[in-house]
Parts: sequence; C-alpha cells; structure tokens
Amino acid sequence: MWSYILRRLLLMVPTLFGILVVTFAIIQFVPGGPVEQMVAQLQGWESGVEGAALSSGGYRGSQGVDAAKIEEIRKLYGFDKPAHERFVQMVVQFARFDLGRSFFHNKSVWELIKEKLPVSISLGLWTFLLVYLISLPLGIAKAVRAGTPFDTATTFIVLLGYAIPSFVMGVVLLVVFAGGTFFQWFPLRGITSINWDEFGTLHKIADYFWHIALPVTAMVLGGFAVITILTKNSVLEEIRKQYVLTARAKGVDERTVLWRHVFRNAMIPILTGFPAAFVGAFFTGSLLIETLFSLDGLGLLSYESVIRRDYPVVLGSLFLFTIIGLVATLLRDLSYVLVDPRVRFD
Repeated sequence: MWSYILRRLLLMVPTLFGILVVTFAIIQFVPGGPVEQMVAQLQGWESGVEGAALSSGGYRGSQGVDAAKIEEIRKLYGFDKPAHERFVQMVVQFARFDLGRSFFHNKSVWELIKEKLPVSISLGLWTFLLVYLISLPLGIAKAVRAGTPFDTATTFIVLLGYAIPSFVMGVVLLVVFAGGTFFQWFPLRGITSINWDEFGTLHKIADYFWHIALPVTAMVLGGFAVITILTKNSVLEEIRKQYVLTARAKGVDERTVLWRHVFRNAMIPILTGFPAAFVGAFFTGSLLIETLFSLDGLGLLSYESVIRRDYPVVLGSLFLFTIIGLVATLLRDLSYVLVDPRVRFD
C-alpha cells in the first residue's frame, strides 16, 4: 500500500510540471497581456485588449505613450526577462507554495483565494450534501420499484432537471421568487446581508441560508440526475446476481437482503467517488451561478483573471487546484481498494 502511494505521489510531480509548462507556453502567445492592458489604461481606453495587440513593431496600442514608460511597465510585471527565466522563477516560487501577487488586485494570490473561498464552499458543499442526500435514497427506491409508475415519473423529473442548465434554472428562480414578476421572497444578490455583522447568531444563520437558497437550488436541480441513475443501475445490477437469489431462497427477509447485502455492494462505485466529489465541492463554484446571483467566488475570480490576463492568479490557482485534483484522485483510488477487498494495490 505504502509503495503504491509513494509511486502515485512521485507521479504527481511530472504531471503537475507538464500542466504548468503547457499553460505557461500557451499564455506567451495570448494577445492583450497585462502590459498592453496597462498601456491602454494609460491612454484612457476602457478596454485595451483589441487596441493593444502586438504587431511587428511592438505594441500597436503604445502610440502616444512614452517608450520608457512602457519599459517600466514591462519591468514591473517581470516581462523584461526571457520566458524561460520567468518560468523557472515561477516554479521556484510554487515549490515554496508562494503563489505570487496579483497584477491588478494589489494582493497576494493566497489572500484572494481566502477571500473568495467562503462563497465557493457555500455553493459547492451544500450542493454536494443535498445531491447525495437526495440521489442515494431516490436511486435505491427507483431500483426497488423498477418499471413501476413511480420509476417512470421520477425518471422524467430527474432527466428534466438534468436537461435544464443550472443558470437557466437560476434565472427562473430569480424571476419567480426574487422580486421578478411574481414573488419577492429571496434576495437578489450576495451571500449575506450588508448589516450581517449586527445580527444575532440565529439571525446570522437564517440570513445566510436565506441568501444561498436560490443559487444552491439551481445547482442541485441539475446535479443529482447522474448520481440517481448511477445508484439505480448499480442496485439493479446487484439485485440480479446469484447471491441475492440464494439469500432469498434461504428465507432471508427482503429488507435484510436489500440493506445488508445489496446496498453494501451497490454503493462501492458511489462511495469511491466521495473523496473527489467532497474535495471538489470546495473549488467547483459555478461561474454562471456566481455571476447571476452576484456571488464573488473562485469561479468569478478565475474568469476575471483570464479576461484581465492576471497571470499570477491564473497560474497560481491552477497550481493549487491541480494539486488538490491529483490528491483527490489518489484518495478515490485508495477508497476503492479499501471499500472493495477484491481489488489489490498491485
């Protein structure tokens, strides 16, 4: 077991390095970098991406800006150095878990992630819990009642929720329940009220759930279909196996067969996805949902960083999330071996 874990940990190093190399190389060819955007801001443009494109003579958007000033900006962002030197410097920083400093926020990348993390945790964690709490019992019930009107009706509802994108569901919820044409029961934006600090403990909790009710609902409605169908199919596969027929033939009651034998074996593919799903819940905030409900989370931060070419935030968050993803994959594989004794590490 330990040798397997060690091999997997060592394999993470070249995987992570390869991802950083590819991403860094692509960034070098993307037009409208931070230098061009800063030059455009100096010229008073609202957006410098189009006007600050590179040409054979340098920055086409640099007309009217002093060349010394442009060189000063390049030095400020570190673009006065060759690409390979900047890459080596970045790797050395990342090895110390120094994710760098944002070009535009005047904060370290760690500070930005810490600021945005509560929103992403609120969306991801509650979505994860609700999806599994709904999907597992529903999937088992559908398997036990396979072919009945209950199975047909719930399948239609599940697939309908899966077919409607979460952001479309979010728009519908906003229009109906957040001051649109019908009711004004929930707030339009934010994760808490402006004067949240003035509330008592119970009032704070109620205000928090009041604000996240609609965005979490929008994400849950489109997220539980896969787990529900997977649970149903897994339970059905176990019910049809020989050991279940043998247990029934011996007179074991149906409840014992279902929960002591079928459930334990059917949950193996479901349970092994828990580590990755749980860890991913903290970092998989929906960009569209965050934008729709004005929630300042990691999804919105990543999108704005790409648009503004804030490379330290893009690469720093990529480095952190890649490590978390690789560790989650390892935990998933380990949990599969621990849950199913038929699988061996070798």
